[in-house]
Amino acid sequence: MSSGHRAATLFVSLLLGLTLLIVGLTMGWPWWGWAASGPLMLIAAFAVYRVLSPKKEAIARDFLSAPDLPLPETQRQEHRIAHVALPSAVADYDFSFSATVHWIVLDAPDDAPWINAAGLAVDAVLERARSVTAQQPPNRSSLAQHQLDGALATMRVDASGRVMAMAHSVELDLPEHDRERLTRLSNVRKDEDVWEHERNYERSKRTYLGEDVLKDTGSAVVWWLSRNEEEVEGAVDRIGVFAQLSAAARNENVAPQFEHMVYRPADGSAEAERGETPLTPDEPVGADSADDSEPPFPTDSVLACFGISPDDPDRDLFAARLADVAKAHGKHHAEAALRGSYLTDDRDDGREEGQDPEKPTDDAYEGE
Repeated sequence: MSSGHRAATLFVSLLLGLTLLIVGLTMGWPWWGWAASGPLMLIAAFAVYRVLSPKKEAIARDFLSAPDLPLPETQRQEHRIAHVALPSAVADYDFSFSATVHWIVLDAPDDAPWINAAGLAVDAVLERARSVTAQQPPNRSSLAQHQLDGALATMRVDASGRVMAMAHSVELDLPEHDRERLTRLSNVRKDEDVWEHERNYERSKRTYLGEDVLKDTGSAVVWWLSRNEEEVEGAVDRIGVFAQLSAAARNENVAPQFEHMVYRPADGSAEAERGETPLTPDEPVGADSADDSEPPFPTDSVLACFGISPDDPDRDLFAARLADVAKAHGKHHAEAALRGSYLTDDRDDGREEGQDPEKPTDDAYEGE
């Protein structure tokens, strides 16, 4: 008991005793009343003692002089890993992975074996990173890096249950030589796709022309008219060309009904003998060689239309008259072709001696 506790108990006991004395004298207690007040006085003193006694302290007073210290902070460690090869979705193309690994060692039983916390933490982080990169193509390293930032940003318990690990400052890249190789392969695939589409287009166009447009002469004429609706006469003029094209597309000869419309160079013509190109339709005599692309004048076909065969004795005479008609109408190319094919300077062309060669004979128009 402390001195203060004892003084307080004595002071209160005295007050109670004086109170009982004053009350007894005032009320005139008998002798037995004063005898009973003695035990009552002791009971009151004991009660005051118990009430005023201090409570037991939870912490010993010896420790109260030291200040409260903070709990020790859990130790956290880190380790930097760099240029670790991680697989991509394509074989033989590996990413280069770098990151800073953090870990916390967890509590373990007293009989648990000793561990290398850094090794467990790094292995746990690499396993999590590998599951992400293995799903990404090698040319998507930037996207895979952002995915790894999120996948490794939280503390997770490793497979052994002894550490929690995470990673930050993640870097993911593809080696330069692999990146260049992928770029070349990509360009080749793109070029191959373009070439394949062009080949399919060419094949489709050939099929369309060979099996539809040039199936026969009539189909070719109809195709041309569908593109040139106002050029009906032009279609008629080109029937011979269409007949040749459709026959060539099928590796066949021109149909008999179109043979007289096909332009052919005259056999034995003067131009052929001199090694020159025969004159073409609508080409004036002496025209420049720039018009050599025109088809030759069909002399045999024209004569055949009139029933004149190559061995007909009147062939030369008829050709001369046709040449005169052509000249009269300004068709010098036809005149030159007819004269060059069947007439010579020393051959009698049906004119009377001394007649002007520039003037047609009267017989030339007899049948008209």
